[in-house]
Amino acid sequence: MDDRLAKAQVGAWVGIVGNLLLAVVKLIIGLLANSRALIADAAHSASDVVGSVAVLIGLRAAERPPDEDHPYGHGKAESVSSIIVSVLLVFVGLEVGYASIKSLFNPIVAPEFIAIWAAIGSMVVKEAMFRYKYNLGKKLNSQSLIANAWEHRSDVYSSFAALVGIGGAILGEMLNISWMVYLDPLAGIFVSLLVLKMSYQLLMESIHSTLDHVLHEEQTVALREHIEQVPGVMRIDQLRARETGHYQIVDVKVGVDPRITVEEGHRIGKRVKQSLMQQFPQVRDVFIHINPYDDPASPHQGAAAEQPRSDM
Repeated sequence: MDDRLAKAQVGAWVGIVGNLLLAVVKLIIGLLANSRALIADAAHSASDVVGSVAVLIGLRAAERPPDEDHPYGHGKAESVSSIIVSVLLVFVGLEVGYASIKSLFNPIVAPEFIAIWAAIGSMVVKEAMFRYKYNLGKKLNSQSLIANAWEHRSDVYSSFAALVGIGGAILGEMLNISWMVYLDPLAGIFVSLLVLKMSYQLLMESIHSTLDHVLHEEQTVALREHIEQVPGVMRIDQLRARETGHYQIVDVKVGVDPRITVEEGHRIGKRVKQSLMQQFPQVRDVFIHINPYDDPASPHQGAAAEQPRSDM
C-alpha cells in the first residue's frame, strides 16, 4: 500500500506544481496580451491546483487503516475528493462564463500575438499531464487520480478554444473585420461550457461510486471461478463485491458438506478468504457465510437451515 500511495502522491504533486506554473504564466500573459480567453483558461488551471490538493488529501486519507468508527477502511475518501474537485469545476465554469459574457458588452481590442504561443504551450503541457495522470490512475485503480486527469484533458480543450478565439480575434483586426474581435470572449464562454460539462460527468461518476457501488455479475466472474476451485466449496449461494474507493470488499455465502464439523467449515471459509486476498490485490477484506449444502436432487436431503455467519 505504501508503494501505491507514494506513486499516487507523486502524481498529485505533478498536478499541483504543473497547474500552478501554467496558471501564473497564462494569467500574466493574458493580462499583458489583453486576452479574455487566456485569462479564463488561467482560471481553469488555477482550479486544477485546488483539485490536485483535494486529491492529495483524499489519497492520504484513503490509505489510513480501518479503525473502530470505520471498520471497512477509509477508501471512500478518494470518492469524496473527486466530488470536491467536480464541485470546484462547476464554480470555475460559472465564473469564467460570467466574466466572458460581461466582456461582450465592453469595448474589445484584439489580444497580442504572444497569447497564441501561450495557448499552444498550455495544450502541449496539459495533454502530457493528462496521459501521465490517466495511465497512473488506471494502474493504481485510483478514481480521484483519473478524475484529476480528466481535468487536465478539459484544460486541453479549453486551451484549444482559447487558441481559436485568440487567433480569430487577431485575424479579424488584421483584416479589419470588426465582429471577429469578439471571438476571444466567445471562446471564453465556450471554455466555460466545456468545464461545466466535464464537471457534471465527474460529479455523477463520483456520487455513483460513493453510494456503495456493487460490481455487476459479469465483473465478478473471476472471483466466482476462483472461489469454486477452493477445496471444500460445493456451491456459491451468493456473492457481493462492493467498491470502496480503490479497493473492494467481498461478501460471499458458500455451501459446504453439512456433515463436516464447524471447525472444518471454518477452515474452508478461511481458505476462501486467504485465497481471494492473495490472488486479487484489489480485494481488501472478505466476509464468509458458511451454509450447509443442500442438493435438491437428493431424496435424503431436506432444506437445511443456514448456519451462523463466520466472518473471517
